Amino acid sequence: MLFKGNISEKLLVIELSQGNEKAFRSLYDTYRPSIYAYSFSLLKSSANAKEIVQEVFLRIWLNRNTINPDMSFKSYVFTITRNLSFNFLKKAACDRTLRDEIFYKPKETYNPIETKILEEEYELMRKIAIDRLSPKRKLIFTMSREEDKSYQEISSELSISLSTVKNHMSKSLDSLRTYLEVNGNFTLMIGLFFFLLA
Repeated sequence: MLFKGNISEKLLVIELSQGNEKAFRSLYDTYRPSIYAYSFSLLKSSANAKEIVQEVFLRIWLNRNTINPDMSFKSYVFTITRNLSFNFLKKAACDRTLRDEIFYKPKETYNPIETKILEEEYELMRKIAIDRLSPKRKLIFTMSREEDKSYQEISSELSISLSTVKNHMSKSLDSLRTYLEVNGNFTLMIGLFFFLLA
């Protein structure tokens, strides 16, 4: 991970606003469990809570340029989560299928052990997906995503053309997308979302 130690959350938010995927991942890893638990407490459905988590982080990424690093990021995240959850409940009140699912279906119980298992599954799936790449593509992908090197830096360090680096990265991302579509699940897909941003 790029961000270690006592680097402030404010710095991560600044980096996020500049499009840094490592900062996005760090904030995602920090807030994902609590956002899931909060949305689950409102919706009483694991599947629907996971949808909220996906939408929250998608909105954070798409609106990263408008985030104010001087404001509480935690409040920002939970405001989005609350609004999306309430909007879902309003929609459920007008949709018979959703209404039955939310208000009449036997309620699920939040299980922190299950959440921990999902987190471990996410890490394992991420590693497997990357390890499936050819040695050359794995090296280039790791330098780009794990070491935060630019394509130009990778080109210089490996003594290969910039177009070759771009080609390897493009094919690596295609390979990862295909693998996740076949082997992943909803939670893992959003967990690896920031790796696949074009």
